Amino acid sequence: MGLILLGVAAMLLLSPEITRGHLGLLMLALVVVAIMLGFPTAFTLMGMGMIFTWLAYERDTTKTLTLMVQSAFKVMGNDVLISIPLFVFMGYLVERANLIEKLFRSLHLSMARVPGSLAVATLFTCAVFATATGIVGAVVTLMGLLAFPQMLKAGYDVRVSAGAITAGGCLGILIPPSVMLIVYGATAGVSVVQLYAGAFFPGLMLAGLYIAYVIILAKLKPNLMPPLAPEARIVPLPPGTQRIADSISSRALPALLAALKGRRNLQVGIGHILRQLFVTLLPLLLFLAVAAWSYRNVTAPAVQEAAFQPAEEAPVDEGSTGLKEPGGLAEPPGSGEEEEGKSDGALTLPPGAEENAASAPAGAAAASAPASAAAAEAGPREAPRGFWIGLGVGAVALVAFYALLSFQRLEIFKMLLASFFPLVVLILSVLGSIVFGLATPTEAAAVGASGGLLLAAAYRQLNFQVVKESVFLTAKTSAMVCWLFVGSAIFSAAFALLGGQELVERWVLSMNLSKTEFLVLSQFIIFILGWPLEWTEIIVIFMPIFIPLLDNFGVDPLFFGLLVALNLQTAFLSPPVAMAAFYLKGVSPPHVTLNQIFAGMIPFMGIQVIAIVLLYLWPQIGLWLPQLLYGR
Repeated sequence: MGLILLGVAAMLLLSPEITRGHLGLLMLALVVVAIMLGFPTAFTLMGMGMIFTWLAYERDTTKTLTLMVQSAFKVMGNDVLISIPLFVFMGYLVERANLIEKLFRSLHLSMARVPGSLAVATLFTCAVFATATGIVGAVVTLMGLLAFPQMLKAGYDVRVSAGAITAGGCLGILIPPSVMLIVYGATAGVSVVQLYAGAFFPGLMLAGLYIAYVIILAKLKPNLMPPLAPEARIVPLPPGTQRIADSISSRALPALLAALKGRRNLQVGIGHILRQLFVTLLPLLLFLAVAAWSYRNVTAPAVQEAAFQPAEEAPVDEGSTGLKEPGGLAEPPGSGEEEEGKSDGALTLPPGAEENAASAPAGAAAASAPASAAAAEAGPREAPRGFWIGLGVGAVALVAFYALLSFQRLEIFKMLLASFFPLVVLILSVLGSIVFGLATPTEAAAVGASGGLLLAAAYRQLNFQVVKESVFLTAKTSAMVCWLFVGSAIFSAAFALLGGQELVERWVLSMNLSKTEFLVLSQFIIFILGWPLEWTEIIVIFMPIFIPLLDNFGVDPLFFGLLVALNLQTAFLSPPVAMAAFYLKGVSPPHVTLNQIFAGMIPFMGIQVIAIVLLYLWPQIGLWLPQLLYGR
């Protein structure tokens, strides 16, 4: 704060003339200092905006209040913001369905042989659950209660455990459906649908980098993340399944098929065997369905281009109604003597219509003849070699799956079915409907909220108390976001009115930066701002300053938004205002210090910087899907 105030004071003292633009920069500095002192962000923005607008309008209170009302009305009329409370409501419902405990347990057991399995399962769980909720504090807190004690009990290093939980919990602000992307889209005027499509692969890339780092670190330093003990990998089997495993075989598919013949000797009900067999055969049924659907698509008759080519134009007859060569005025039709005898009151075709009527069917038939012939000749195509190679690889993988499928692994698979796949179906239904244009973000958010209700009801967690808490927290979060937008609108209007945006633009352009230098400078400023400020403040305060500069450097606002989204991960991991660290500290054992949590987050901050560099070097990581779907 002292550096900020000293910088502003030096600027004002060294400037030969204090302009209104300097007042705008003074307002910006005072807002940052006030937020760092702990004042509420939204009301600080509104208060500063009102005061400096009043000064800009030369103490005209009427104009100041009019600007405030217009700014607030403009924000409240933004339809995109309707999706925020719906997505938040979905997140709180999913959080209260107690899915995270089952999800973490099943993922942990399924990854037991992977180095650093507990940390990998934690990151995977955080990614899935953060995607379903988008609420960083909830994910970090729940994983701190659930995974942190288990990791410490298993001998994991405190710093590695804290880093995995805090970094994984922050993925919800990047991977769609993210509230941050909605806020950025509404601020920058970028399509939220395209932002969701663009952020999908960068989010997966960042999660993959986290997991790769944990696995490599566990390989190089196994003392930091000891492997899971063999007795901890055992899953108790149901009594009937245990009798089949003891009497026949531990391999699930052959034992269940053999048990169908000898169920009387094993004293196992046929219903139990059939249920276990159905779950066992689910991967095979899914493989056959996907293979049949793929085969139908690749062998479908090709669409013939001739069917879509326009018919060749016939030469225009001089007596037709087509356009003639200009050559002077002619008598209108029917003005000659020959037409006088025909005007008997009956309706007649206009001149040339008989020839056109006679020639039209012939022309249409001639034009459609090649298309009809091509369509008649088009038959099913042969499946390409790539399809058969993929089918063979899938078949080999399926055979290996069933060869290794024991009853222990079958129980883990059932746990995944009960916890992981419902969330995946919910997420894919919401994201798929948005990305493929089946629904707007608001409509998809409504579908997600309904899906959250169904999930809570399916897991018998839906009651009046859960709905009441979810609605209350949703209203609280939505009110905070909406007030932030109102404050941001008033602040931005005051900043532009004072000429601060113009002053910043002139200063940046005077540096003669290239596109690369501008992107490096802007991302470095955002990275530094992430240390004292949260992502909401950076988006609503500083994005309106950066966005108008993008056209001068030829930067796509969508690509810039993806870089900012990756960069803003640091706002939750960088001290001193690292909210993820404080969320985790609040539920940690007493011996875990805040410095240990901060030390564990630093390597993951480095990974975030690497992800930003990779996205800049290969922009297609984020732009390929929007270009494929929307032709950007």
